Amino acid sequence: MIVVTGGSKGIGRAIIEKFAQKGYHVCTCGRDKQALDQLKMEIETKYQVSLHYRLADLSKPKDIEDFIWFVHFLDQPIEVLVNNAGYFVAGSITEEPAGTLENMLNTNLLSAYHVTRGLVGKMKAQKKGDIFNICSIASITAYPNGGSYCISKFALYGMTKVLRLELMPHQIRVVAVLPGATLTDSWAGAGLPPERFIKPQDVAKAIYAAHALSSQAVIEEMIIRPQLGDI
Repeated sequence: MIVVTGGSKGIGRAIIEKFAQKGYHVCTCGRDKQALDQLKMEIETKYQVSLHYRLADLSKPKDIEDFIWFVHFLDQPIEVLVNNAGYFVAGSITEEPAGTLENMLNTNLLSAYHVTRGLVGKMKAQKKGDIFNICSIASITAYPNGGSYCISKFALYGMTKVLRLELMPHQIRVVAVLPGATLTDSWAGAGLPPERFIKPQDVAKAIYAAHALSSQAVIEEMIIRPQLGDI
């Protein structure tokens, strides 16, 4: 089974579809029940796998606890965990509204921290598994109007490095995925042609390829940029 947070659209949805094509059952969560219902119907019909979901806002500790409980309730081996839940709001550190950093950290960093802590015991017991943290080019490159988003993604990247070292003895691979501008709702209304963006499906393909390596190898970090350069 693959567990993907924030799987109803964008990169998360593309990852779910790629792994479902390969026969993986899916567990995911999101905030939009209609989108999740549609996802479940499409994936189960198209690929003959099971898709389980929980309605959850992973910026809220109670929803994180409920989602972790739900995954354990399914009682299936977790082969892959993708910490994908996150969002972007443009702004500068000195001018963005109060609470922006706290909200961004809750969703982009702490959801990954707590979901990983809640599920990693299962993976340790299996002595195998892959964890993919969806970081960002913003994890390594500060840019104007990046504000709290850059802070949260830098932090997620740092957490990924620490987690990799901690889980190495347990045969669990931890991968930092750093996409550049990807054609998702975050860029809606940008007025740029689609060819200036990465396709979510390409991020999903890269993640599956890293997962498909033998257990003797790990791609610790993957940086994926638009061929025409960063936006």
